[in-house]
Order: sequence, then structure tokens, then C-alpha cells
Amino acid sequence: MKGILGKKLGMTQVFTAEGNVLPVTVIEAGPCVVLQKKDVENDGYEAIQIGYADKKEKRATKPEIGHAKKANATPKRYVKELRGVDLSQYEVGQELKADLFAEGEYVDVTGISKGKGFAGVIKRWGQSTGPMSHGSRYHRGPGSMGSIQANRVPKGKRLPGHMGTDTVTIQNLEVVKVDAERNVILVKGSIPGPKNSFVNIKSAIKK
Repeated sequence: MKGILGKKLGMTQVFTAEGNVLPVTVIEAGPCVVLQKKDVENDGYEAIQIGYADKKEKRATKPEIGHAKKANATPKRYVKELRGVDLSQYEVGQELKADLFAEGEYVDVTGISKGKGFAGVIKRWGQSTGPMSHGSRYHRGPGSMGSIQANRVPKGKRLPGHMGTDTVTIQNLEVVKVDAERNVILVKGSIPGPKNSFVNIKSAIKK
């Protein structure tokens, strides 16, 4: 397992050698810093903690500043742990860049989906509308609440509510191109989140 943190820059398209057009997402991957190594003896599990995107010291807490200084780094805005790695391959303070991945590899990308606010059942769950003619008095309602005998709303009932801003993982995305100089990775297809949102890129677990 290997992984890196990055930022979604947007989408574009590239042409293959055969002349086919591919939709790709442009991700600024790294540079990231290894802030901490966790092992079984001290923490009960093995993982590395990596950070991405510098944070101004005046906006960081004293614990964040002290934690980063152990790795000779500045405080980071986006910090995540990566499990299942070979700890011998990493050192505290080590820098990870986009060339960690190569063209043709498959990755899983995790991000926070776009927020859509409070949504009704038609937008949120894809339910059908009622008759839209005059006088029906039922257009975009949530429908029946279930049996009256239970005298309560059953758990899991699909109702209006907050939509979006969920942690979403898209699996098995192919790495189309890696630009090591600019720290940019192009992956085939779309990934969660708006432009300039932080994402987590890891080796695909199902490939």
C-alpha cells in the first residue's frame, strides 16, 4: 500500500496514442511530508501520518507547530494516516511527490462530495413527483410515512434532509499521466468534491 494527499484542480481531456479521447481529473499530488511513524509497540498498529499544504503558523495551534517541528516541517492543513505500509520504506521528515505513482497504475481516490444543502426526496432519493396539474395538491411531497399501526416513522425512511458533504471513495481509477516536475497526476474519470478540495489517493485495493 502507498498513498499521497493532494488537491483536485479540475477536469480536462487528453488523447491516447490511438487517437481516443479520455476524460481526466487533474490532481496536484504533494509534495507531502511524513510527520509521524506509528508502530505496534507504541500505538497498537502500524501507519504513517502524512501532511499536505502549508498552514500559516499564526493559524496553527502550539501542538500542531510542535508536532510538525519534529519532522522539520511547517504545520499542515490536511493531515491523514496511511495504514498497511512498509514502515522501513519511510522516515520522519521524508518528502513524498507525485512520482510515487506511475502511468498505468490503479488508485482509489477519497474526497468530500459537493454540498447541496437541504434537499427534498425527489432530488435526494430520486423519487417520482405527484401529478403536476392544478388541483392535485401533491407535487413534490415525501409520500406515506408507512403503516399507521406502528405509530412512528421507521428507521431508514427516505425523507428530505441534508444532502452532500459525504466522504466518498471512487475505486479503480487508472493513472493516465504523471508530471513529476509539476507534481500533477491525471486520473481517468471523475472524483468527488469541488475544485481545490483536498483528496486522498491510495493504491487500489481491488486490483
